[in-house]
Amino acid sequence: MTSVLYDAPGPRAKARNIVLSVVFFALLALLLWWAWRAMDDKGQLAWALWEPFTTAAAWTTYLLPGLGNTLKAAALAMVIALPLGAVFGIARMSDHRWVRVPAGVVVEFFRAIPVLLLMVFANEFYVRSTDIGSDERPLYAVVTGLVLYNASVLAEIVRAGVLALPKGQTEAAYAVGLRKGQTMTGILLPQAVTVMLPAIVSQLVVIVKDTALGGAMLDFTELLNSRSTLAANYANVVPSFIVVGIIFVLLNFAVTSFASWLERRLRRSKRGTGKVLGAEDVEELNAAEVGGSFGAGAGGSI
Repeated sequence: MTSVLYDAPGPRAKARNIVLSVVFFALLALLLWWAWRAMDDKGQLAWALWEPFTTAAAWTTYLLPGLGNTLKAAALAMVIALPLGAVFGIARMSDHRWVRVPAGVVVEFFRAIPVLLLMVFANEFYVRSTDIGSDERPLYAVVTGLVLYNASVLAEIVRAGVLALPKGQTEAAYAVGLRKGQTMTGILLPQAVTVMLPAIVSQLVVIVKDTALGGAMLDFTELLNSRSTLAANYANVVPSFIVVGIIFVLLNFAVTSFASWLERRLRRSKRGTGKVLGAEDVEELNAAEVGGSFGAGAGGSI
């Protein structure tokens, strides 16, 4: 099938693709075999090293509490960063310079700083300026760093998603009498969600993985930090890394699978009947926003 992006491969191209695929999978199998042999030669496949993962103690004492802290930090960061990023992304598109410029400075500043540095700085701030206990402080620092960095990245994703929409959407909304705030919330953002969703999901996966930075630097007892304690007790460093890696893969796979399901659902829901807004529909939208009536000089820009 030919598309605007590429031509359908011919017989030679198909044969070349098959050969390349066979070579790739052969090299991958060879790499896996080499890794297996190397681990076996070093005794890392001995059952004594893997047996702790078949017991309840290893999970209830180390892995599950660490996984719970990972999910807690990631969930808090997501819940705060998503709306905050949307606010700053919309603010960067404001018609008012006094809104647009400060929002741009904040976004560019926190987007340029490594998330680990933000976590360390937040931890030091909480140590010197607050009364937060030492047990809760690493969680606060990790969530703060994740929120500051990822909200700034999400702000750019929101801005790019809205700007990627055809200009005709905005012009049509203005033509039927909608103001800029109504156009953004009722027309542009709902359509931009499906455009932004893959990038947003990628950033959510980054949030989940970056919680491990808090465990490495701030002694936050998340999954990777709990792994080190488990490995110290059972002397199974390599197997513990493999198990924790698999848990992270399954966790991120669950996030991306949910996002894929949500994207399909949103796309199906947007297959509407193509109804055109009339004057009564516009009046209802205006009434819902300002309580039933508004003056001709009411502010219509963000």
